[in-house]
Amino acid sequence: MSLNSNRWNRIRYTFYTPIYDLLVGKIFTSSRRSSIDLLQIKPNEKVLLVGAGTGLDFQFLPRQAQVYAGDITPSMVAKMEHRARELKLNATIDVMDGQNLQFPDNTFDKIILHLIVAVIPDPVKCLQEVERVLKPGGEAVIFDKFRPKNQRLSSLRAFFNKLTSFLFSDITRVIETLLSYTNLKIRKDIPANFNGNFRIILVKKPV
Repeated sequence: MSLNSNRWNRIRYTFYTPIYDLLVGKIFTSSRRSSIDLLQIKPNEKVLLVGAGTGLDFQFLPRQAQVYAGDITPSMVAKMEHRARELKLNATIDVMDGQNLQFPDNTFDKIILHLIVAVIPDPVKCLQEVERVLKPGGEAVIFDKFRPKNQRLSSLRAFFNKLTSFLFSDITRVIETLLSYTNLKIRKDIPANFNGNFRIILVKKPV
């Protein structure tokens, strides 16, 4: 089985679902909040969360927004639905493949991609789908682990990537390279967790 496939992601994240909030909850809370704050979501805007996991971002969303959220793993989606009910958040939630978004072009004002671009099998296709469903002038935030643009891929990092790709995520992806296959433009790039190995990136779709 390929370690870079939707099937493997469903298997491993089904296993992680019961402990996911403990593993990544508090560690990234501040960065999640800061990332979403960059979007300055307005009342009644349509907001999409791709790869939303257990819905840890829900607490930072304005209650007036029209929220759509999904994840490739059904057990994650179940926890997401439970969290939305607890928070009384009006959200449309479903199993969702971020490489093949089932929405018309130019649907969303804002999109949130937290800890998904370094995990999803085809990150270029994911970002192209984000560009497609964003309205002209719409914005998206990406929070994830990326290799610096001008940093040579070391043999040590390449070696450890075999382990991290099996367990949870790729650690060799370069966001600037991925975005070069779209027209999305970086507006802000903020170092985040683990000495900037994680970054918060705000992108905008040209008008």
